[in-house]
This record gives sequence, structure tokens and C-alpha cells, in this order.
Amino acid sequence: MDLSKKETDELFPFYFPNVNQINYYEDEDELNKINKAQVNKNWEKFKELLEGYVKKFATENFYKDTRFIWQLAKMEELYGDFEKAKSLYRLALKHHQSKIDLRQMEIFMDSVQLEQTDDYVPIDYYYELVDFRKSIDTLVPPRGILLSMGKQINSNMADYAPALTLDNKTMIFTSKRSLSGSILSNNSNEDLYIAVQEDGMWQDAVQLRDINSRYNEGSATLNSEGNQIIFARCGSPDGFGNCDLYETHLEEDSTWSKVVNLGANLNSKAWDSHPTISVTGDSLFFASDRIGGFGLSDIYFSVKDEDGNWTRARNLGPVVNTRGNEVSPFIHPRYKILYFSSNGHLLNFGGFDIYKANAKSFLWDEPQNIGPLINTEGDEYYFTIDSESEDLFYAGSSSMRSHNLDLFSFPLPMEAQPGANTKVSGVVTDTVKGKPFRGIVSIVDIENGIEIAPKFTREDGSFEFNLINNANYVMVVQSDELFRIEEMFFLNGDTVINKNVDPLTSKIRFKSIEFEENSAKLRPDMYSDLDKVVNFLLDYPEFKLKISGHTDSSGDELRNKSLSQERADAIRDYIIILHPIEKDRVVAEGYGNSQPVVEDEETDDDRRLNRRVEFEIYRPKDE
Repeated sequence: MDLSKKETDELFPFYFPNVNQINYYEDEDELNKINKAQVNKNWEKFKELLEGYVKKFATENFYKDTRFIWQLAKMEELYGDFEKAKSLYRLALKHHQSKIDLRQMEIFMDSVQLEQTDDYVPIDYYYELVDFRKSIDTLVPPRGILLSMGKQINSNMADYAPALTLDNKTMIFTSKRSLSGSILSNNSNEDLYIAVQEDGMWQDAVQLRDINSRYNEGSATLNSEGNQIIFARCGSPDGFGNCDLYETHLEEDSTWSKVVNLGANLNSKAWDSHPTISVTGDSLFFASDRIGGFGLSDIYFSVKDEDGNWTRARNLGPVVNTRGNEVSPFIHPRYKILYFSSNGHLLNFGGFDIYKANAKSFLWDEPQNIGPLINTEGDEYYFTIDSESEDLFYAGSSSMRSHNLDLFSFPLPMEAQPGANTKVSGVVTDTVKGKPFRGIVSIVDIENGIEIAPKFTREDGSFEFNLINNANYVMVVQSDELFRIEEMFFLNGDTVINKNVDPLTSKIRFKSIEFEENSAKLRPDMYSDLDKVVNFLLDYPEFKLKISGHTDSSGDELRNKSLSQERADAIRDYIIILHPIEKDRVVAEGYGNSQPVVEDEETDDDRRLNRRVEFEIYRPKDE
């Protein structure tokens, strides 16, 4: 596709036209001009020439000339284009070889904060929070449940690599349950199995005998109607490499047609597998470790020409592919979203993690890790997502058979949702010190019930989530030194929510808790702030509360002390009688007018400041 200079400028650094055209780009004259501008410290010219050269990079340039990408990133940072700088830094880090100066790279990576790998709350701790709140609070974050696909799908041998039709009622997957026919050994053979859903229940999976052979078949994809299967077959004599892509079609008599190799435009002399076909049937993505890629295994794609033939496979490019492995591509049937597994991207929770990338023009945007609710310390690949984006299906080890793969489903969390592209961000600030506060920010989806992994605030107190737009959410901020604050909001476009919070190291006062003169009766408008105190005590059972009642100096001193005690007791009774909080955790004491805020009362405002109730939440030293 021919693009104008303006278009290529807008797409850079996502578009490199020489990738898939030549192996390596080099121009001595251009390099001499770049070196001359650098020696003369003509930085503006240096940046312009360097960008022009990097734009012409082909595949091999990304690991042979990574230093140029890094230099350009540094120049973009110096000139203030931080987003472009970050994109270039990411490219350099994803494609560098060990001979690059990693120490210098790490310095610059820290300076631009490319990835916030420590933002997410550890998953075990998160589920402790969920389980604890479930018993005490009506506002409960959803907890995704990993469900086995059951004996209708799973066997005593490995079952993996699922794929679904558009209506989500037919599943095809790979299994090693067949012990017949391995030509190389007595080990089990990889075969394809298919299962259909009736009345919401999966029926017993059956072997695709028309397709399976004495060779290994696996990693299949179904078209939207379920009448075409593209899959990998390994070790077949008609293959171009050790594993090739094949296809078959459903005949009128419900049998599958003769299996056909998809040919040299798609297959190579190497390993080609993990296909996924678009809902329109005219685009195919797959993984291959063929020579000429960016890493050990890359993702490639092919489109059909006007005659319906698959065109020559092309590499998906350096934004998705890295020096590591990219496998298991999955193209969402309803959105322009590509999911895949990789062990080469920067934010990584274990071995292979699942990522998603949005379409950017006809290219793919920077991939995003779909978070720790799915990705673990192990490997996540061989997966699919239903067309309604409700569940992710993938292979994992059951607790009873740790060396065996079974198929499971898991509710698709917010980080993996294709429509989660509206940003909610903000900063949490300590109101007393005026400094960033470190704590946990949770977002609860109260409309769709989609699980969202909470995050720690960053060093500057900031946080950021990508959510589905036009939905209702509640934001919760909490830590050992912070009241939990709940704020309900309707998301309508990118939103900034800044929170000022009171640390527990100071005495806390609420404007709403001001008693009527000579009265100790609680008013309904006080309940909201009192419930904040209650919620904190419920969430943090190791803390205790002291309620201190104070009056102004008017009136009799003994009466003032008695009135302040009555007020403190009224609040204590509200907390321990109406809520499941132990009596010994709450102490109430009235001080009368003995501890004024304003020593010499002259105005009504002075007296109002002294006529107060203070809350002090603390963790006992011996606990």
C-alpha cells in the first residue's frame, strides 16, 4: 500500500514499509550525513536525518542497528515528544541484542517509565481483599472463577488449543487422548476433536476422523459458519516444513473434504502453526519460526486476492513481534483486536503472557498485557475468546494432575476486554503533608460485573485504568494509612479523578458531625461520614478507634464534660450496636471544653470549631 509522506509520518514508528520488502537497508551516503550532523552537534538536522533513516529499516536492521532507534528515541525525548520517544524506546528494548549497552538503556528506561510493572496488586493479596469484603460489605468486586470444561471436553490426556465458531456453539480443540498411530514412537498422537453445545450444555467431544491421520494434527481455527477448518499438520510428506497449514471444508453430506496443503505462499521450510481466521474469512494470522523474522517465532498474516487465493505471507512487523517468541494469535470476531502470546514484550508476569493490540489504520498499536487476572508466573497460550467477550478459554494444569493440560474457561477481565479503551486516571494526595500517597486503587464495575485488577498508586500518587465507556463504576482507595473512599461515577470519555485523603496519623474531623447546641442526638446527615469510619474498621480489624468529644467554653464546665461524653457515646453506640464491630475496639471519651482548638473564643465560628468530635484510628503497639 502506497502512503503519502504525511500518512507515514503519522504512523511512524508503527509503519516500516521496507519490512517484508528487503532483508536489510543500508545507505552509506545517508549514514555519512547523519555522522556529520552528529559531529557538528547540529541536533535538529541529526534528528531529521536519523528519523528518515530509521523509517527505512527492514527486518535485520532492528537487531543489527538497534542503536539508531535508541538514539532517535533519546532525541525525541530531548525535543519533548515523549509519546514517540516511549514507542521508540520500546522498539529498541524489544529488539536489542546483548552487545547493546544495557546499563545505558536501563537509565533511559527508568527516566521515561516505559512500563509500570509493579502497579498491579499481587493477585493472592487481591483475592484476600475480595474474600474479606465479601463477608462484610455490599460493595464486592467480582471474583473470576476458573471453570473446567468438564468430562465432555477434557480427557485423561492433554487437551488444548480451543477455537469457537461465531455463535459460540461449536468448539474444536487438540487432544493427545488417541493412542493409535504415531509413526515415530508409541507416544500419543495429536488429533482434532469437535464438540457442540445444545441447550447450554457441551456434548461429548468426537474425533474428526475425516481429518485426523497417522501424523499430528492440531491448533485449528474455524471460520464463522463452522464449515471450514484451517489447522496444522506435522511430519506429513506433502509438507514444506516440519509443520504446515492445511484446510478442509464441510461437504453437503456432513463429511469433511480431502485435506489440502495451503501452499508455499503460507507455508515455509520451518514450523508454521497456530492459525486464526478473521470473521470475514479473508485474513489469516499464524505463527512461524521461519528464517527472516524478528525473533525465534513471529506472527505472520496473509489476505486473499481477488480470485480468492491466499497471498504471500507477510510478517506482522516489529511492534508486535520481538526478539523472543510470539505465538497463538487470535483475531477477535467483532472487534479489530489481535490477541497473542509472547515472552518477549516488556511487561511480563511469567513465561508466555497474553497481550492485545488494537488496529491502528491497517497496522497494530503497541500491545498491552491483559493483566495478572489471566497471566501468571507460568505460561499462557493456546487460547480463544468467545464472540461476546464474556469468557476466555485456555489450557491449564489441574491441581490433581499437574502434568496434564485441561481446557478451562475464565471470565474475561477488564484488561482483556476489547472495548476497554477509555482512560480513567488521577492522583491520590495526602491532605496533611501535601505529598503523593501510596495505597491501593480499586475500580468496581457495578453495571457489567467485569473483574478489574486493582493497582498500587505510583510514587507520584498517580493511577491509571482502561475501562469500557458508558458504564457505572465505583472507585475505592485504601491502605493501612488511609480511609477507604468510595466514589461512584458514570464513565463518559477519558476521565481524571483526583482524591485528597486523610492519613490515619492525624485526628480526623467531619464537617457533617457538628451537634446541635445542647444536644447529643445524631442526625441522618451524619451517617454518611460515620459509615466511612465503620467501613474502615470492617476492612481493617487490627485497628481500633478513639472518639473524642469536645464542647465550646460557654456554659457550666461539668455540664460541658457530660454533654461531650454523651455525644461521643452516641457515636460509639451507632458504630458497635448497628454494625458487627467488637466493643473493645471503640473507646469514647468526653473532654468538655478542656482541649479547645481556639483558646480565646470571640465569634460563633470560634465556638463552632471547639464544638467538635475527633476520630483517631490507630493500631495498638502490642498488636
